[in-house]
Amino acid sequence: MAVVVLLAPKEDARGKTRTVEMLEEAEKHPDVELRFVDSNQPPEDVLKECKDAVALIPAGGRGLLDAEFVSKLGNLRLIQTFSAGTDWLDKAALAELGVAVSNNGGANAVAVAEHAVILMLSVERKIDRQIESVKNGTWMAGVGGDRTEFHTLVGKRVGIVGLGRIGSRVAKRLQGWECEVVYNDVVDYDDQYVEAAGARFVELDELLETSDIVSLHVPLERTTRHMISDREFSLMKSTAILVNTCRGPVVDEAALKRALRDGQIFGAGLDVTEVEPIEPDNDLPNLPNVVVTPHLATRALESEHNATAYALANVARVARGEDPEWVVPPV
Repeated sequence: MAVVVLLAPKEDARGKTRTVEMLEEAEKHPDVELRFVDSNQPPEDVLKECKDAVALIPAGGRGLLDAEFVSKLGNLRLIQTFSAGTDWLDKAALAELGVAVSNNGGANAVAVAEHAVILMLSVERKIDRQIESVKNGTWMAGVGGDRTEFHTLVGKRVGIVGLGRIGSRVAKRLQGWECEVVYNDVVDYDDQYVEAAGARFVELDELLETSDIVSLHVPLERTTRHMISDREFSLMKSTAILVNTCRGPVVDEAALKRALRDGQIFGAGLDVTEVEPIEPDNDLPNLPNVVVTPHLATRALESEHNATAYALANVARVARGEDPEWVVPPV
């Protein structure tokens, strides 16, 4: 039996709920000895309690997991995250220490895909303004005057940047909305996978030039930071909508504001921003045709259940001496 550590704040309410779920899930994996370590302790105490762990599952204490700390854990082989994003970990340095990093294996893919479609609809139909108007007691006053700005998704070309676990699910859902879906990705997927998604590959510039909606589903790495900036916005249609549910810094936010103000694109649906929480003086949420949600696209009970089950299954592989799945390459 190998030691696996859940690193979390002891007094965190959500952490307590997850602790119960983790204990129940751990019973399915006899190779795992699950240990809970309070991440709010002094680092030397955390290190002492993690000393013999083969895997760490961080639900807190992210700042601890640098190469210096991990180098002192001689048995560690895996850091298993609950999240899809792993940009907060120095994967290259960890790889040199023989420690892999795995993401959540698509645990929240359905929730994020649904949220991406919701953002598309919200911008196309000004759902946020309609709801706000009713709550303010003004009914439809000031909403819907320019009918040329209201659209359905039928017949729209949607460009998916990143056809992974989330992007492919967005593509599949859009088939029911009678959209044409194209995609671009640095990964070469097999024909069966692409056919199941109902998407067609095009070069990135063509995707940007021809899509009515561009939806981003890439990890935040050195190669994707500000991958959408002034040049990319200049290629897009003046009627186009940008949707971002991956990571805020994938988009150059200053360039996005310029594109919106100058009419280079029509609108944006964002679940992420460059700085989170968004700064109080950031006017992005108040620009016309912009919908911003507070990085909660993953928030669904099903996502949390999946993440717990997937995390335990993956660390159990390591406990048995097998290779982990969903390893994120150091880019």
